[in-house]
Amino acid sequence: MVIVGCLMLSGCVVQVEDGQVGVKNDFGHIRDEVLNAGWHFFVPAVTQIELWNVKLQELKEMALVPSSEGLISQLDISIMYHVPADKASFVRKKIGPYYVSVALEPYVREAIRNVASGYAVKALYSEAGRKEIGKNMLDFLKGKLDEKGIIVQDVLLRDVKLPPSFSQSIELKLKAEQEALQKEFELQKARKDAEIEVAKAEGVAKANQIIGDSLKSNDSYLKYLWIRGLKDTKGQVIYVPTETGLPILEASRNQTK
Repeated sequence: MVIVGCLMLSGCVVQVEDGQVGVKNDFGHIRDEVLNAGWHFFVPAVTQIELWNVKLQELKEMALVPSSEGLISQLDISIMYHVPADKASFVRKKIGPYYVSVALEPYVREAIRNVASGYAVKALYSEAGRKEIGKNMLDFLKGKLDEKGIIVQDVLLRDVKLPPSFSQSIELKLKAEQEALQKEFELQKARKDAEIEVAKAEGVAKANQIIGDSLKSNDSYLKYLWIRGLKDTKGQVIYVPTETGLPILEASRNQTK
């Protein structure tokens, strides 16, 4: 009858879902064994059961970080962490249910101060620098929190807001680089155009040389062209060199005779 009454009042049964464990507290004593997923019965006057999330969780942190040059940058960081199921009772005993605010957040802020603040601003700007900062922060947190039962899996730098002066210098640098690339492109194009013109000129000169050499070595062909030109003229005066070097005047008159 007591069991039925407790069930009717829904005060003697607890449901533990997947991704959770139940931590039992019997008269102020935390049990080492945890309750896995399922329905569990207990006596409220004797036992209390706390539900603990053992899934992967995210802690978001925003911090203003001074660089090695003394410039202030804003970092938006995500800490991916979880408490293993077999460590839930241990964390409950040593730290308590508010382990995030008691242990995790202070160590994250210490990692930001000790690790991220020692880098130059350009390290925060580059992808390689961000990965290095995230890895060093991860190593720092694992060294501090693993022994406390809190497992940090990854540190992600979601966003970095650089100082205005540095952002302006980056924009000016990128603009100068773009202008330099444009100038280099124009220079290469001008060189290529000049090479094309030189090649054309060399081709024309070589063609003229070939034609000139051909004409010098073939006088009979030139005479043929002159004679053909005489036939095509109609009453025009044409001066044609002869073998003696004297011109024939008014060649059209000779044609009529």
